[in-house]
Amino acid sequence: MEIAGKRVVVVGLARSGLAAARLLLRLGARVVATDAKSPEELPGAEALEEEGAQLVLGGHPPEILAGARLLVLSPGVPGNIPFLQEARRWGIPIWSEIELAYRYCPAPILAITGANGKTTTTAWLGAMLQAGGRKVVVAGNIGTPLTAVVEDVTPEHLVVAEISSFQLEGTHAFHPHMAALLNLTADHLDRHGSFAAYKGAKARIFANQDPADFSILNADDREVRSLGSRVPGQLYWFSRQGEPDRGAFVRKGYLVLKEEGGLRELCPVEELALPGEHNLENGLAAALMAYLAGTPAGAIARVLRNFAGIEHRCELVAEIAGVKFVNDSKGTNPEATIKALRAFSEPIILIAGGRTKGSDFSEWAGLVKERVKRVILLGEAAPLLEGVLRAADYHNLERVASLEEAVAEAFAAAGPGECVLLSPACASWDMFTSYEERGRAFKEAVAQLGRGRK
Repeated sequence: MEIAGKRVVVVGLARSGLAAARLLLRLGARVVATDAKSPEELPGAEALEEEGAQLVLGGHPPEILAGARLLVLSPGVPGNIPFLQEARRWGIPIWSEIELAYRYCPAPILAITGANGKTTTTAWLGAMLQAGGRKVVVAGNIGTPLTAVVEDVTPEHLVVAEISSFQLEGTHAFHPHMAALLNLTADHLDRHGSFAAYKGAKARIFANQDPADFSILNADDREVRSLGSRVPGQLYWFSRQGEPDRGAFVRKGYLVLKEEGGLRELCPVEELALPGEHNLENGLAAALMAYLAGTPAGAIARVLRNFAGIEHRCELVAEIAGVKFVNDSKGTNPEATIKALRAFSEPIILIAGGRTKGSDFSEWAGLVKERVKRVILLGEAAPLLEGVLRAADYHNLERVASLEEAVAEAFAAAGPGECVLLSPACASWDMFTSYEERGRAFKEAVAQLGRGRK
């Protein structure tokens, strides 16, 4: 589609929507930027008017669709709102932000999705490719929108992209050269309506691949494994439990890569930079993708050993009076928190709660009962989580009104050699604008605690 001179409506003006609107303006489109929030709630949006966009805030009046040739949707906007239903009746194409980015990206895209681990795997893969001497841009759901980087890359670059199910909903031609699906658990059911719809959205990452591309699947995940016969790219597997015919797995305590040409050892599992079985899976997936992209095995092994991890994902914040404080604010569903709980051997005081996404907390409650010394609950989900825990016969818990109070209470309950873990198992949107803001608030509360002990 030729964009220049065309009227394009951008719906949703969070980070991705703003980036999409700016790309469209630079491409010569006549942009209408709209959001249900008020101008006071979107201070960053006002600059779009100065850049040439028409700004419509506080709602989506259907008359702004008149003459529109395209609608670009920010991932935070549900696809079933009346405004979008009206756009479909008018026959206006609806693209996600990553669809727009793909159409104007000159570089190959290496895309990663999954219920959990995609941010860590994306960052880890980017570090491996850079260690191998490639020009790399890391973007997508990890923080920098794809539409913000496509004009900065060349065909010699590789774009490593974390992709969410929300972003995949509105894809049509999106075609990553390499695509990985890490795992599938019931997540975002409040948005997708069913696990089948959620799985279908995730599987769209492979929809436009062909035999020249690579499709990477987790052999240990039953739902992911079921897609093996349906992916169109060259199929490779990663596994920490078995040994696939070609892919990445563990043999005799080593991470290894296997192709028709033989086996390559990378590094011992015990030397992996990040702890936990989930990070073993993330490391295997990243290593496999890096190798298929031409990265030398030695460079991959160095990064497997030395990768520092990412902010808000099992991030060690401080140690105060022998108590570790760990920020896992990105643990926004029970499965993510389960992985975090299994990554630590010391007694845990868990801070949890926020806004639920239709998740089942029964397995989470069972592991909390087994592994957690005390639970501090906050946010909208606190009553629900308390009920689930008490039903599981776990009663060493309390509810608090703020994250600062949660940190103080958790520290009071902890002793030397124990761990205070923020891993909410819920989204942040009841009290914070993002999991990043929640994680930063946790770190500031911990810092205040440390200053108070000096």
